[in-house]
Amino acid sequence: MKKIWLIGAAVCSVMTACTDLDVPVESELTSSNFPTTQEGFAAASGPAYTQLASIYAVEYWRMQELSTDEAIIPARGGNYNDGGQYRDLHKHTWTADHTNINGCWKWGYSGINKCNSILVLFERAPDGAAKQTALAEIRVMRAFFHFLMMDLYGNVPIITKFGATETPKQSTRAEVFTFIEKELKEALPDLNDGPTTAKNYARPTKSMVFALLTKMYLNAPQYAAKTMYPETVAMADSVLKRTYFSLDGDYMSIFAPENGPQIKETIFAVPYDPNYIKGNHFTRFGLHTSLQAKYSIPFRPSIALSTIASFYQKFNLPNDTRNATWLAGKQFDFSGAPINITTTKKGLDQTMPVPTVVPRSFGSWSLSRNLPWKMCLTWTLGTTNWARHRECAPSSFILTKMPIHKTVTRGNDFPVLRLADVMLMKAEAILRGAAPTVINGEMQTADVLVTKIRTRAKTTAATGVTLNDLLEERAREMAWEGWRRNDLIRFGKFEDKWGFKDNDESYRRLYPIPNNEIVLSGGNLTQNTGYIK
Repeated sequence: MKKIWLIGAAVCSVMTACTDLDVPVESELTSSNFPTTQEGFAAASGPAYTQLASIYAVEYWRMQELSTDEAIIPARGGNYNDGGQYRDLHKHTWTADHTNINGCWKWGYSGINKCNSILVLFERAPDGAAKQTALAEIRVMRAFFHFLMMDLYGNVPIITKFGATETPKQSTRAEVFTFIEKELKEALPDLNDGPTTAKNYARPTKSMVFALLTKMYLNAPQYAAKTMYPETVAMADSVLKRTYFSLDGDYMSIFAPENGPQIKETIFAVPYDPNYIKGNHFTRFGLHTSLQAKYSIPFRPSIALSTIASFYQKFNLPNDTRNATWLAGKQFDFSGAPINITTTKKGLDQTMPVPTVVPRSFGSWSLSRNLPWKMCLTWTLGTTNWARHRECAPSSFILTKMPIHKTVTRGNDFPVLRLADVMLMKAEAILRGAAPTVINGEMQTADVLVTKIRTRAKTTAATGVTLNDLLEERAREMAWEGWRRNDLIRFGKFEDKWGFKDNDESYRRLYPIPNNEIVLSGGNLTQNTGYIK
């Protein structure tokens, strides 16, 4: 179920996100060919899922990860400077005209309006169980897009009508929270339940709603100015009591090229396929060029993504399998032979005064924790092999968490909600005051839940877990999965100093509403605090 079948759907956001104007909606679905089966509704709902996939693993991911201590994209000469956009995310110096901030707003509201257009079509279809399930799934997808916008921008419009002519009005973050909660609960009875199959994989299910509500309730102090820790535990338990979910014994398999419905830990994922559903660029952006042959990559990766030393140092538990998810130190191929650098002396080290004319091998190379900046203003490491190899660089997401695999593609599905996250959220809610509960005969304290995660990682059990310990565990378990910004804000650490960031402005917990959207809103949108000039 890597391929979500598509229909041509004409969708134009009532904001500025006008996309996919290839064919009229009516040319695909008419009164004579409305879907009536589960497969038919699944095919007709494709645009909502392909919209989610389009930039979830690129621009959206950058806003959630490059703004934290987990990931960094340094420039290399003129490469990856890109107007300083990655540097601005890391240093918390973005403005309301930042390209990712604009792009994600359009992406999110285009997704909402695709859902609204699909709902209009589905409501005209003949009544039946398949129709009710399809309507519920798209309502959840619309709520999920609203969740992403609420998390990023705070006070945002709620849009539930397709083709509205009036400019939507802004709602408070608490109002958006209430709307999402209501939509999820009303859709819940008509959603599929049971273990993950090829038919319900990467689509909303009851468990997906429970996991998303767990996330919302844990973050309720930020979203709705209230605490909901007992409710967090209750929603987590609704997932944990379903015994068909389990932690996969092989942590790396969750992120492997062949991941999919067979992974019993994944609750909701964004599916990717290098031919049908593009948008997973981690192989390109995260993998070092010298590893192209090792992992049989059909293109030259561009060595963009890295992490910073202080985050890498969190991977320090004894025998923890997650320690190996980062590429650091000397690099070897799968036979155990070292991967060598072939270049000139000048190409190896730009400080060498005289280049060697003939390239030759300089032995195996090593990824270090040192970032030797050459020009602080442009934040660059330079373009030579000397610069490229002196960094603590994780490989791409798909390799960062699966170094045992010998091939990679851009078709690895991206887990959005998974069982380990639910366990850690429950543990955190307990540490914040909720009572432990018994699930399937087991009293689940914070120590018990974190120990389950550590046992799978083959490291030491947890004892006396504190909130700080919990945040460190989330860093190790959930690295690069798009939740670090969310976590740091909840723990009051988004203003901390890390890497090359010393900006402590708390208003940056929310991104600004794009300036052009405010202009086009006709006065219906007000800029977030701190960004008003």
